[in-house]
This record gives sequence, C-alpha cells and structure tokens, in this order.
Amino acid sequence: MSKIKKPSLDQLQQQIGELTEALQRERADAINARSRYEQQMSGSKQSARVQVVRDLLPAVDNLERALKHVPKDIAGHDYVKGISGVVKQFETIFRNLEVKRIKTVGQVFDPRYHEAISMEEGEGDKEIVSEELQSGYTMGEEVLRHAMVRVKPSK
Repeated sequence: MSKIKKPSLDQLQQQIGELTEALQRERADAINARSRYEQQMSGSKQSARVQVVRDLLPAVDNLERALKHVPKDIAGHDYVKGISGVVKQFETIFRNLEVKRIKTVGQVFDPRYHEAISMEEGEGDKEIVSEELQSGYTMGEEVLRHAMVRVKPSK
C-alpha cells in the first residue's frame, strides 16, 4: 500500500495564502459589481425622471397659457382657481425634483440655455433676451429644454 504524502507546514501556509488572496479578489469583484449595478440603477432612475419631466412640460405650458388668457369676467371663478392650483402642484413637484426654470428676460443670451427665435433691431455688442416665447428648464446640470427667446442687441 502506498503512503499518501502529507503536505508540509510551509506548503499548507502557502496554500492558505493563495486561497485568502483568491477570496479577497472575489470579494473585491463582488463589491465592484454591486457598485456598478447601483450606478446603473441610479443613472436609469435619473433618465426616467428626466423623460417624465420632458413629457409633462407641454401640459404645463398649456395650463400656463390658459391662465394667461382667462377672460376678466371669470378670473375669480373656481375653475380658474383649480387650474392655477394644478400649475402650483407642478411647480412644487418640479422644485422637489430640482427642476428649475431658465432665467430669460433681461439676461445675456446664452446658447447653452437659450434658443433665439428672432432678433430685434438695435445697436450694441451684447445680445440681451427681450422676450420669452417658451420657458426652458434644467434638472441639475442637464438642460431639459432650451428657453425659446427673442433677442435684441444692447450696449
């Protein structure tokens, strides 16, 4: 009968060291995989929020337009107050999502935030936004929609 050679203490310690290193690598890989997954989920959630807000912007625009054209004889009517309340709800939701309206009238034209639809006559080397035709919005650093504006040269 052949004898099974028992590993020496040094061989066992080396094997323990190798297995420990392999376990540490596997743990690090698992942590990295979890981190990548969480980043992807966070990015997906943010993309979904951005898309939902973009989809809601035309509805908000229409409600705001309706409020700008309310006949004076029904200005205090409950229906008009209800529409105004809905607009305020949207504003609160947008504020909670860190959606901000882009500043326009009186601001220096900035193509990162403004889209010039027309240019008024005038003189000067600075282009100033003279009228907002459609509101623009940002969410964090991302522009959801550029503000459509009319621009006029100014000194």
